[in-house]
Formats: sequence, structure tokens, C-alpha cells
Amino acid sequence: MEFDEVVRRRRMVRSYDPDRPVPAEVIDRIVRHGLRAPSAGFSQGWGFLVLTEPADRDRYWSSTTEGDLGDAQADTAWRGEWLTRMRTAPVLIVCLANKSVYLNRYAEPDKGWTDRDEKHWPVPYWDIDTGFAALLMHLSAVDADLGSCFFGLPATHVQNFKDAFGVPAEFNPIGTLSVGYRTADDKRSPSLKRGHRPVAEVVHHGRWAAPAASAGTP
Repeated sequence: MEFDEVVRRRRMVRSYDPDRPVPAEVIDRIVRHGLRAPSAGFSQGWGFLVLTEPADRDRYWSSTTEGDLGDAQADTAWRGEWLTRMRTAPVLIVCLANKSVYLNRYAEPDKGWTDRDEKHWPVPYWDIDTGFAALLMHLSAVDADLGSCFFGLPATHVQNFKDAFGVPAEFNPIGTLSVGYRTADDKRSPSLKRGHRPVAEVVHHGRWAAPAASAGTP
């Protein structure tokens, strides 16, 4: 598939054929493409938990959705038809970031910092780089004619998830990719009705345009 077509066809798919497993070699290719993502200082401070066995996937959903999610709005967002459809995905790839890898890497001689102070970092590159990897895997799934969706874990259930799968303390999940063969009746998100923001509104060349002067200002 041409890259332009991959980008054009990319969207978040939430309904999967539970009776059509994804071949192991395709899963391996998707994950390996994620490892080609860029990372600051080539730190590669990420980890990926691939869940294909039914018992493991059930453990994921029970550890991240059962019990009190913190408030009524969260309960509504994580239960009902959306969850029922998502649970049919035959593959889950949990993407985790390790901040300590970056702090240690940039305290090495070739990077120049003499400490591991997080204040050196204007943004959390450990999360950004793991997000890059997740996007490459998401696009790789599309290229394989699969559906995929990236979604987060409820903050109140992160520790439940880590305990359920023995995830080391230094790794934190930034989100999960569901992967599988999409069904013909997959429902598009109602948020898509918002449409894409105009290019002229979000892309600025040369400098950010100054705001228009208010009425009456000389």
C-alpha cells in the first residue's frame, strides 16, 4: 500500500472480528516497525506488552475497567457498547515509557548534563517517543489491511494493570493499541463530525501571524 493511502485510510477502529486471529508474523512486523521510531539520544526507553491469548486479554480488560473508575463520567466513558466492541480485538499492544532510561542517558558524558534532574526536559520525551512508536505500529496495522485504535488507561487503574502483569515500577503505560480485522459495521466516532481544522488555521509559515487588531485600536 502506498504511504499516502495508509495515511488517508488511517482512523481509529473499534469493532473487530473475534473469530479471525492476526497471524503471528504480522504482529511481529508491526511491533518491529515500532522499534524504528526516533528517540532522544537513541535512549529507546520504551517497552511493549503484546497480548494475544484470550486469558491475557481478559486480564487486561478486567484490570483496567472493573470497579470504581473514579467518577461517573469515567464510568460512562469506559462501559457500555464501546467497551463491548473493543473487547473483540484479538491483539492488544500496551505501550509503556521508562523515564529513568532518559534521565540516565542524558547524564552520560556525551550529553553534557551532570545530573538526572527532570527540570532539564521541557517536555516528557519518554512519553513522546513511545507515542512515536505507537503511531508507527498503528500505521503498520493499516498497511497490513488491519484496523487499530489507540486509547488510554483510566488513571485510577494503572497500578491495577501493572500489578496484574508484573510490570516493573519504572515503566508507565501511555496507552494501548487494539489490532485486528475490522468488521463492516464498525461505527465511526461521532467526534469526526467536527471535521478537520482548516490548514490556514493551524499551519504558520515564517512566523505566527499576529492577532487581528480589535475595533477602535489605531
